[in-house]
Amino acid sequence: MSKFFKVISIIMVLSLLVIVSGCSNNQEVSKDDDGLYVVTSISILSDITKEILGERGYVDYIVPRGEEPEEYEFIPSDFQKTNYADLIIFNGYNLEPAMERAVKATSNKEIIFATNGITPIFLEGDSDLEDPHAWFNPILVATYVENILDALITKDPEGEKYYQENANNYTEKLIDLDLWIKDKVNNIPEENRVLVISENALKYFGEAYGFEAVGIWELNSHEEGTPQQISRVVNIVNDRNLPAIFVESTIDNRYMQTISNETGVPIAGEIFTDALGNKGSGADNYIDMMKTNVNTFVKGLK
Repeated sequence: MSKFFKVISIIMVLSLLVIVSGCSNNQEVSKDDDGLYVVTSISILSDITKEILGERGYVDYIVPRGEEPEEYEFIPSDFQKTNYADLIIFNGYNLEPAMERAVKATSNKEIIFATNGITPIFLEGDSDLEDPHAWFNPILVATYVENILDALITKDPEGEKYYQENANNYTEKLIDLDLWIKDKVNNIPEENRVLVISENALKYFGEAYGFEAVGIWELNSHEEGTPQQISRVVNIVNDRNLPAIFVESTIDNRYMQTISNETGVPIAGEIFTDALGNKGSGADNYIDMMKTNVNTFVKGLK
């Protein structure tokens, strides 16, 4: 992006902030003085944070369910959320670059990164960029919990015992989830343990549970879907004689449909990667999202 357009972008962001501030008599976002108001970037982080915060506040998130976070751009109500927030929690590792810039351009509030301390997997073809999708390994989510716990205690020391108890309980659930996944994937033959989707978001899952992760592109912000990328994935599907491929809830499924058409391999179902599902989807919280995804993998690949 040219220097001129960077300046224009910042001016537009600041203009939106002025508009939001001028609407203070008709706020869509209200802050409960009796508890912390925490804002996260995505719904997955919101759910994890709620498990620890419990009744001592309220958690909101920025990116609507069903939308991609990598290139999401703030709207006025998002500035309201971050301006009112006692605590802002992002994933980090290249998931929210545009949102980070928006927050930094309009406030001096600190952003807590939930992936802090996690050893990253790097993007294929770019050893300098971390893959952000660490939440696909529940044991790594235990580190998210530790980082969120520390941030909550710093903001609300009186709630330390309560937060610690909630964090301990949720970490036990994450350990149980990890064991459940290991048991379920035993139903998938070794030769079928290849997960093919649009964005290569399942590398952490693959590393944890013995799968090869394949995507048309590495990150949605790098989305291309070129004929060469499609051809590469078609060859993998054919060469490995895979029984199924999958689509994601936040991505146009036409790319995967093209691969299905060219290989004759069916799309076995929709998985949830960058966002939770809506109520009734079976994926409206993190643990259920992971279980729904695993059940979809097992059904398609066993």
